[in-house]
Parts: sequence; C-alpha cells; structure tokens
Amino acid sequence: MPTPLYDALKQYAAARPLRFHMPGHKGAFLPAPELAPLAPLDVTEIPPTGNLYEVGEPFDSAQGLWAEVFGFATCQFLTGGSTMGIHTALALCCKPGEKVLLDRNCHRAAFNALALLDLEPVYLERPWLESENLIGPISPDAVEKMLNLHRDLKTIYITSPTYAGVLSDIPQIGRMIHARGGKLFVDGAHGAHLPFLGVDAFQGADAVVVSAHKTLPAMGQSALLFANGFDPAMVRRRASVYGSSSPSYPMMASMDLARQWLLDRGAEAYRQTAAQVARLREDYPSLSRPDLFLDPTRFTLSVQDGPAFTRALEEMNIFPEMEDGGHVVFICTAQDREEDFSQLRAALDQLQDGLGPCPPIPAPPLPERGLSPRAALFGDSIPRPLEDCQGEISAGQIAPYPPGVPVVAPGEVIGKKELSYLRKIGYNMRSEARVILPR
Repeated sequence: MPTPLYDALKQYAAARPLRFHMPGHKGAFLPAPELAPLAPLDVTEIPPTGNLYEVGEPFDSAQGLWAEVFGFATCQFLTGGSTMGIHTALALCCKPGEKVLLDRNCHRAAFNALALLDLEPVYLERPWLESENLIGPISPDAVEKMLNLHRDLKTIYITSPTYAGVLSDIPQIGRMIHARGGKLFVDGAHGAHLPFLGVDAFQGADAVVVSAHKTLPAMGQSALLFANGFDPAMVRRRASVYGSSSPSYPMMASMDLARQWLLDRGAEAYRQTAAQVARLREDYPSLSRPDLFLDPTRFTLSVQDGPAFTRALEEMNIFPEMEDGGHVVFICTAQDREEDFSQLRAALDQLQDGLGPCPPIPAPPLPERGLSPRAALFGDSIPRPLEDCQGEISAGQIAPYPPGVPVVAPGEVIGKKELSYLRKIGYNMRSEARVILPR
C-alpha cells in the first residue's frame, strides 16, 4: 500500500543531505531519546518533500489516497487539529456577514470562527434525550423548520458524531440544504475511524473535518478536511490562512501511515474493538438504544456520579476521555487490546455500586443574545467571578472542557437559568468569566 509522503521523507533522510534549512535540529538531534528517531523525518518545504499548500507531490498523492477512502473529491491535511478544519470549512462555505445554521452542540472553535468571519448564527433547538440525559441526533424536521423560518440560510453546521457517539442523518440534512443551493459542513472530529468500519457517516456533506489523532494511530493535532464541490486551490488557500506556514511533517506522515495501516490490517482490529464495545454495552448500563445511529466503538457509561466515578477509575490507573454528571465516556480504538478491556471490566465490576441510572440532568438552556459574536469576542471586557455575572454579556465562552461545548457563547447574556445549570453540573462558579465592559 503506498505511503507517498512518508516514502519521500525517508528517501530524503537516507540521502544524508547537508541541511542548511529549518528545523534547527538538522535531522540529527532532539534532546530526548524518545524523540530522536523523529528528527530525520522532520523537515521543511523543499523540492523533495513538497509544500502542503501548493499543488505537487508528494502531497497530491498522499491527500488523494485519503480522499478516495472517504469518497470525497478533495482532502487537505491539517496540523492544527479539527479547530483548523472548522475555521477553514466555514471560510469556504460562508461569506463574511452571512447566516449559518448551527447545532448548539458545536465545539467552541465554531464560536471563534463566527467571530473571525463575522457570521450570524442561527441555532437549532437542542435535541435532548431525556431518557439518556444526553444530546441526541439532529432531527431533519428541526432543520427543515429553521430553513423555512430563515429563507436566506445557505450553510448548515452539524456535529456528528457527538462526544457520546450519536450520529445524525447527514444524507437527509444534506438534501434539504442542497435543494436551496446551500452547503452542509459536518464536524466529524470524533469519526475519523468510521469509514474503516464500513459506517457511511458523512455522505451528503459538502465538507467534513475529522481528527485523525482522536481515534486513529496518528500524532496529536493531526486532522483531515474533506470537501466536494470546491476548487482544490481554494481549499489550500483557506487552510493556509489558519495553519502554520511550517506544518509538521512527522504529523502529516503519521496520517499517511495510519491510512496504510488501516487499509492493510487496522480495519479488522477496529471490528474487534467494536465487538468488545458491543459486549460492554450489553453488560453495563450505557448508551445503547437501538433507535439511535451510534458509533460502534464509543462506550458511554451511565453512572450515578460522573466526577466521583472517574476519580475512582483514575485511582486504578484508568483514564477515560471525559465525564459529566451522569456519564463517563471511553474512546475505544483499534489500539485497545483484549487485556485492556478485561482490566476495564474488572474495574467496572469493582465499582458496581456507582453504576447507573444516571441522575436527571436538564437540557442546557439557550441564552439570550446581547451582542454579535465578533463584537463580544473582540470588545473591551473585564474578568469577574462567574457567580457574580448574572445579567452580564459574556465576552468569551463558558464551556466545560471536555467536551468544549459552550453553555454561554460570546455575545450571550449570562442569565439566571444559565448560572443555575452550571451549578447543577458542578461547574466552578468562582472561576473567572470575561464580561463586556458597561458603556
């Protein structure tokens, strides 16, 4: 299986060239034995290694192979995580000042993009699963309702899968916006592995960003942007606005290699992981409703006290991805071994008394708007303890992390119901929030 970028880097390193160019380690030295093997492959934009933001090899081939796997016309390597992809995709889909329809479960990076591009957000109602106390899939009916109310909407932003592994009906939502001549962007940050499991999660989208580093054997911050219907040169130019002009070649090579490994034997390993997760869902209280389209490898456990349960796991040297008041989320990948799942099971059995049902958790409120995202994020502000901020306009995001989904976004009013919700989920009310200076 070809690995065009990795092969080019190896060939350059094997020639033992005189490196009178960046990086400063010259391919010879990094001051830690664990990092030293990466030095020869850590290069810059020179003819043998290509330029990420220009047409040519080895990037044309390396990115083209990824595009083929996902069924898109274009793939762009990203070294700034899915955050870079969110900014790039919204810049491709929207003109400054336009409206964009967002699901309120979107990552905080989306709110920064709204401010940077001066976009006008229109929010979908939160699809709350009361029986699970979790955000559910985006309903095509809810999308259609908002499109009928806002006839000038030309871009939809959907998060799918969610942190808990819930997938939305992307093809149906795509058909709705395409009928109006618009674009659908999907933040699929947690779904880079899904095509290798045979899950067609993104068909119908015009642009999709996935974080290779979240679920694949790829280095931190490595991500991929896929697109249909956009000039590839424009995709490169937009990405270059938000990315470093010195992107990490080891990171990009890791994506090249991850694709090869997955097509070679990793997909079978992922299927084994999915089977392990299916058994976990059968044996422990978790998100496993048959009426939901779920990531086969995401394990969302129901517990009585998320933070307490997670601390108990950490004392056993087990570190899940995140928790909320009534859930603990485990990212399971092809790198989790059978003995890892056995160790997790032993811990869950030991903590049996703390397992679900999870306590009732209200749906997050939708705050009132006081200013545009741009005016708030770049306006004059002061820090103030959150507990003293009732009635103030937030200049930043109040977002438990992970998952990094804002309860209050820039420009929104910190109201009584928002403060009540944050207290209920255990947010630190003495932490500082930035609020707009009164005029």
